[in-house]
Amino acid sequence: MKRAAKRRSAPRQPPAAAASGPTDSAPPGSAAADVTGSVTRRAGGGPARPAEAGPAGDAANPVAASPIDVAECQRRIDYVFQDPALLVSAFTHASGAQHRLASNERLEFLGDAILGFVVCETLYHLFPDSLEGDLTRIKSVVVSRETCGRISERLRLIDFLIVGKGLSLNRPVPESVLSDLFESLVAAIYIDGGLAPVRALVSRMLEPEIVKVASGEQGLNHKSLLQQLAQRDYGVTPTYEVVEEAGPDHSKSFHVVAQIGARRYPPAWGRNKKEAEQRAASNALAAVRTAADAAGGSAGAAGHAAGAVGGADPVVPPTPRGRRG
Repeated sequence: MKRAAKRRSAPRQPPAAAASGPTDSAPPGSAAADVTGSVTRRAGGGPARPAEAGPAGDAANPVAASPIDVAECQRRIDYVFQDPALLVSAFTHASGAQHRLASNERLEFLGDAILGFVVCETLYHLFPDSLEGDLTRIKSVVVSRETCGRISERLRLIDFLIVGKGLSLNRPVPESVLSDLFESLVAAIYIDGGLAPVRALVSRMLEPEIVKVASGEQGLNHKSLLQQLAQRDYGVTPTYEVVEEAGPDHSKSFHVVAQIGARRYPPAWGRNKKEAEQRAASNALAAVRTAADAAGGSAGAAGHAAGAVGGADPVVPPTPRGRRG
C-alpha cells in the first residue's frame, strides 16, 4: 500500500518532444510514414518539406503531414483524393521509399492494366466501324511509355516525385520513371474513386492523343470519329458541303467542307465525294487537335472556342485524270 501511494504521488513527467520529420507526424502505416528511407527529396527541386509541429490535430491530417504539396497536385490532375496517402504513395519512387512495398511499383502494376482497359473501352466506343487490328495499333501508341511520359510532363508531375539518393536530380528523369508515375497515378485514382474519375482523366488527357494517332492511321474512319466527338461535346452531327467541283464529268474532283453547328473547318479535295468528306473530317479533327494543344488538352472545349482554326495540313486538289500537270 505504501508503495502504491508513492507511485501516485510521483510527479508526472511531460512526454518527450517529437522529432521533426515526416514520419513523426504521419499516421502509422500511411504512405507518408514510409517515405523516409534515405534523405527524401522531390525531383522538382529541393528537399521534401518536413511535416513541422503545428496545432493539435495536424498529426492526424495526412495533407499537412505529406512530403508533397497535395493541394497543388490535386489541382493539376483535377481530382481530390478521399485518402491523400494514396496520392503520396503514387509519387514515391523506390529510391525514396523506406522499402520497396512502400514505393509506387505495385500501383504502377495495377495502373498499367486499368489504363489499358479504359483506353480500350474508349476506342471501342469512338470507332464502331474499325477492325480489331486498327484499334490495337492505336492503343499500343496511346498507352506507350512515350505517351504516358509526355502526359506526366504536360501535368508537370515531376514537381511532386519523391526520390532518394538512388535517383540523381542533376540529370533528366528517365522517361520510364515519368511513364510509371502516370500509371501509378491512374491506379491511385481508381482505388480512391473508382473507374469514373479514371475515365474523366483519360478523356481529358488521352483523347487528344487518340485523335493524333487516328488521324495518321490509314483506313480509319475520320467521319465516324468526328461524329462521335461532335455528338459528345456539342450534341449535334457534323454536316458536309461541296463548295467546289473541278475536272470533266467523267473524272470530277470535289472540294468539301465539314461543319459542326455554325463552325466551318478547312475544306479538302477528293476524287469523289466520299473521299473528300473523309479528308474534310480529318482536317476538322486536326483543327480541334491544334486548339486542344493550345488550350492544354481539352479537345472539346478548345475546339468549340476556337472554331475553324488554321494549322490543319492543307489538302490541294488532285490533278484530274486525263489532265496534264
